[in-house]
Amino acid sequence: MSMQPPTFDFVLRQPVLLIGAEPLARRRLEGLLLQFGYEPESLCSAGSMAEARASLSRQPASVALVDPDLPDGNGMDLISEMYAANPDMTIVVVSAWRFEEDVLAALRAGASGYVFKERDDIEVGAAIRSALSGGAPLDPFVTRRLIQEFRGPPVELPDAAGPLSPRESQILSLVAAGLGNREIAEQLHLSRYTVERHIKHIYRKLLVSSRTKAVHAARAHGWLD
Repeated sequence: MSMQPPTFDFVLRQPVLLIGAEPLARRRLEGLLLQFGYEPESLCSAGSMAEARASLSRQPASVALVDPDLPDGNGMDLISEMYAANPDMTIVVVSAWRFEEDVLAALRAGASGYVFKERDDIEVGAAIRSALSGGAPLDPFVTRRLIQEFRGPPVELPDAAGPLSPRESQILSLVAAGLGNREIAEQLHLSRYTVERHIKHIYRKLLVSSRTKAVHAARAHGWLD
């Protein structure tokens, strides 16, 4: 008895552009798409913004799976470009855990879904299938955080864990001035990952989960002018 190919409840929109700096991560997504029924020739791969733009100039994509951590620029800018050029493109971010403002930035830029690549193949595959079916898949952790945001801050301001260090105060002042992590890193001559680590510590001390809340809480405690 011959095996019948699997059937799915979505259309295999193609071509698909896989964008990310890690070849292994792109190959993982490629393997999932091949299981869905895609042919190898319908899958394109790019390891940088330049490669992605070159691929799109040769052949516009219907679907893009994107990890914004790219070596030659901010992947959020690339998402904005792709969405502006083709609002009908399905763009799903498959990336590592990020701060909630980064997730929201991706959605505002034009992404129709966001899933953490730390999830297993079943969860990542389900998110991609949902996007191909016209859905807007969000990682459950992202969904919970967004619900917390919509609930608003508690009525009483909780006691903070402790005062900020001089470096944390310096970084939070730049956050309050509207600078992003990359800009703060450049101004203070730090790595972006060091800045992100300091901001995580700030969040823990202030018992908050976003940049806006951190600035508000620090001012309420008198730790920020």
